[in-house]
Amino acid sequence: MAIISNGTTIADAGAFSASLGSQVLIKTLTASSSANLSFVHGSSGVVLDSTYPIYLFKFINCHPATDNVQLMHNGSIDAGSNYNVAATTTTFEAEHDEGGTSTTLNYITGHDHAQDAGGKKLTYNCGNDNDQSLSGELMLFNPSSSTFVKNFVAKVSNSHNGNYIKNTYTAGYYNTTSDIDAFKFFYSSGNIGSGTIKLYGIKDS
Repeated sequence: MAIISNGTTIADAGAFSASLGSQVLIKTLTASSSANLSFVHGSSGVVLDSTYPIYLFKFINCHPATDNVQLMHNGSIDAGSNYNVAATTTTFEAEHDEGGTSTTLNYITGHDHAQDAGGKKLTYNCGNDNDQSLSGELMLFNPSSSTFVKNFVAKVSNSHNGNYIKNTYTAGYYNTTSDIDAFKFFYSSGNIGSGTIKLYGIKDS
């Protein structure tokens, strides 16, 4: 079965058209009681420069060692020596509990960041029951631009520590015209007990 948009076939039997952009796996990191997972340009085969205009991070079953924590991220302009680039963000979420008795759709003002150089939240209330984890993605645009700030968008699905499904959407920008050449992910408290984060580069043609 094909997927057709505006008269153009963009997928046929599961294969996406190359005209939509080429997605290339750059690096896979797997956590094992890890304080963070960091992607540093030029280190261990990581590419995070002008090679690609778009970079995509995918989180796969990231399980926190500590209950009720937040998944965070931060960028660096000095190859990971400091992760302290100021960013402004905004967040909204949807929730639904396992019992089917409570639902929410909220703009989360308390999780906005305004020129914050610390860790930026991607989701929160992450549970650490044995079967709880989070998955999602963050897309970073043109991190090597010397003209523009560095925009990003993210969406994360996580198992809430109160047995909800939480779907969180975040957008923002790193307010720098210097190149962001390193990126890390971590929980607000405790380690990443297990899970995988993959980095892809996407070409626009």
